[in-house]
Amino acid sequence: MKREIISIARELRKNQTETEKILWDRLRNRKFLKIKFLRQYPISFQIEASKRFFVADFFCYEKKLIIEIDGDIHLKQKNYDQYKDQIINALGIRIVRVTDTRIKEDLDYFLNEVLTPLLFAREGAGG
Repeated sequence: MKREIISIARELRKNQTETEKILWDRLRNRKFLKIKFLRQYPISFQIEASKRFFVADFFCYEKKLIIEIDGDIHLKQKNYDQYKDQIINALGIRIVRVTDTRIKEDLDYFLNEVLTPLLFAREGAGG
C-alpha cells in the first residue's frame, strides 16, 4: 500500500491545479514566514482494521496544519469533506479550507488574515 500512496501523491504533484501552483509558489522553500510546507502529502490512518489514507493539498508538520483548496468539485462532496475533516481533527491536525477563488483573487488576504493567525495560534486552539 505504501508504494500506491507514494505513486498517487507523486502523480498529484505532477498534475497540480492552477490554484495549487499559485499557493505553492508562495509557500515553497520556507518563503512564507520561514515555515516548511509539503504539498500533496499523504496522511495515513486506520479505522478498525482497515488502513486508509488521503492526500492533503498542503501540510505543515511543525504546526500540524493542513490547507485544502476547495474547487467546484467540493460543492458536490461536502459530506466526504466533513468526514475527512473529522478524521484530520482526530489525528490532532488542524485544517483550513480555502476556495480556489480566494487564492486567485485575494491570496494576500488568505495568507495574512487567515493563515498567519492559525500558524501562530496556541496548541489545541482553533480548528
